[in-house]
Amino acid sequence: MAIVRREPWEIVPRWWREVERWFDEPFFRSLPARRRPYEMAWAPAIDMVEKKDSYVVTADLPGVKKEDIKISVKDDILTIQGERKVEEEVKEANYYCCERSYGAFHRSIELPSSVKEKEVKAEFKDGLLYITLPKEEKPTEKAITIEVK
Repeated sequence: MAIVRREPWEIVPRWWREVERWFDEPFFRSLPARRRPYEMAWAPAIDMVEKKDSYVVTADLPGVKKEDIKISVKDDILTIQGERKVEEEVKEANYYCCERSYGAFHRSIELPSSVKEKEVKAEFKDGLLYITLPKEEKPTEKAITIEVK
C-alpha cells in the first residue's frame, strides 16, 4: 500500500475553510499575522512540593537553554519566563507532523506562604529546572500574662 501525501488544505473540512476565509477579510488583516504551528504559545509543566523548610518547584524545559530562562520572586509570586527557539528551520521539506511548540513562555505561581527571596536557588539539569524557595520563619507565638490589680 502506497503512502499518499496530502496537503493540509485537502484534509481540512470545507466549512472550516469558509471560517478561515472570514479571517482573511480586510477587518482581520490588521490583526497580527497568524503564527506557524511550531510557534504557538506554550507553557512548561510545573510541579510544586512543600517540604519542612522550603518549597521545591520543578519545571519541564526541554530544548531551552539556561541563558534563555529568567526567574523572579516578588510579593510571594514565583515567575518563570524564557524562550525555546527553533533549532533549525526546514525550507525544502514539508512537515508531516509538528507537535512541539516554540517561542516565549511565562508562568507565574502564587506561593502558599512567604519565602526568603534572597536565598532562592535554581538548578538546571537535563531539561529540568529545579527551584528551591526557603520558607520565611513564622514569628513564634508568645504567651502574654495578664496582671490582675
